[in-house]
Amino acid sequence: MTRLVLGSASSGRRRVLRGAGIDPLVVVSGVDEDALIAGLGPLASTGEVVCALARAKAEQVAGVLQPAVAADCVVVGCDSMLEIDGRLCGKPGSADAAAGQWRVMGGRSGLLHTGHCVQRLRDGAITHQRVESACTTVHFTKPTDADLQAYVATGEPLHVAGAFTLDGLGGWFVDGIEGDPSNVVGLSLPLLRRLLSDVGLSVNALWAQH
Repeated sequence: MTRLVLGSASSGRRRVLRGAGIDPLVVVSGVDEDALIAGLGPLASTGEVVCALARAKAEQVAGVLQPAVAADCVVVGCDSMLEIDGRLCGKPGSADAAAGQWRVMGGRSGLLHTGHCVQRLRDGAITHQRVESACTTVHFTKPTDADLQAYVATGEPLHVAGAFTLDGLGGWFVDGIEGDPSNVVGLSLPLLRRLLSDVGLSVNALWAQH
């Protein structure tokens, strides 16, 4: 039985997979994201950054799996970032940073990039690996000062890419999207389906476990 291992602490990604019929085994990576981004240098594209982060997370998780899991599993690593005017917007980390980010992106549009790394493991060894990113355009409204202060006070935007969620309170301030909505939540089902096929797995085989 092939198990899908999600190398992410994101509750949004877990919800996407569970809603699509897969209950993943969650193993959170310990990748130093800031150090990895710094090592890529300022010329790296957003797609390159999120793919590098997704690969690092998948590789780290694959290296710590219990033998019984690593005997037959697929590891999925993901990372998301919002790009506005060529500037990367990750997790703000503080209320001031989240409010400042919203003042920049309110009333504008951004590109939500999510890197995906899929690794197929058999008998503890990585037999196949595919890495690719997906991109969705997000159109933001400009929240009132009162709404923005209240939203930041909830804590939700502090620890999510781009300081917003589509499937949470942040959804009130998204006017529309162009592209795959699941990608905005943090995991693109269309892209993941293709990557799983590339490593020899069908989604219905993973459904059948649950």
